[in-house]
Amino acid sequence: MNVDDAYLDRGGYHALARLDQRTHQPLERQLNFYGGLKWRYEEFVPYERRRIDRMALFQAKQDLVMQEQFLFSDPEYNTYSCPWHNNVTAAVASFRTAKALKRNPTSSKQIGDIRWFNSVRFSWTDQQFLDLGLIEPGQWF
Repeated sequence: MNVDDAYLDRGGYHALARLDQRTHQPLERQLNFYGGLKWRYEEFVPYERRRIDRMALFQAKQDLVMQEQFLFSDPEYNTYSCPWHNNVTAAVASFRTAKALKRNPTSSKQIGDIRWFNSVRFSWTDQQFLDLGLIEPGQWF
């Protein structure tokens, strides 16, 4: 991969309420985020692997466990905000999905060019994430 020729989707991101597995009711302050290549090429990505909201940074604590679907054993670690303030937001760009789609024999034969009309050159700056609404002003990257 050429880092000077990297692209990012500028549209098609959305979130759905994360549901309690027992009651099927929405969990407070928990969302599942989707979008990017996993959304555009969903026929090649199993449903349970389409989320793009994996936690990149967290404070370790005694007995904290990362469970299936990359959720933490402490529900508060799975929220997007605290009851009393907004959390720090961070965005991590990963090119693993593009790499996997191009290396997988089934998808690579059916996908010509991963770029589409909503693809923009990746600028390697936090401003791009701010402009796309993926992080909030006053936060960090």
